Amino acid sequence: NVLMSTASDFVKEQVDNNKVVVFSKSYCPYCTATKELFKELDIDATIYELNQMDEGANIQAALLEMTSQRTVPSVFVNGKHVGGNDDVQAANRSGKLQTMLYE
Repeated sequence: NVLMSTASDFVKEQVDNNKVVVFSKSYCPYCTATKELFKELDIDATIYELNQMDEGANIQAALLEMTSQRTVPSVFVNGKHVGGNDDVQAANRSGKLQTMLYE
């Protein structure tokens, strides 16, 4: 499936080239919480609102295939998949997020 490989290539490229990548949906409250956390931490996250992208559904399918996570936000830090909002908030509380950010 050409579209799918393009979507996974896009995800890999973004994850490889940005410190923090958040695959989000603009109307999702959990995504908002994650984006606000990175703002508070003064981290310049690269954010993709999948519901506003032509390839959004394909990207979400590629994310599911790559991470086994169906939901958004889907967050990557320094090339590693952190998970969703609960995972990011927990990693922030435990200090793990800061470690990942500065690895």
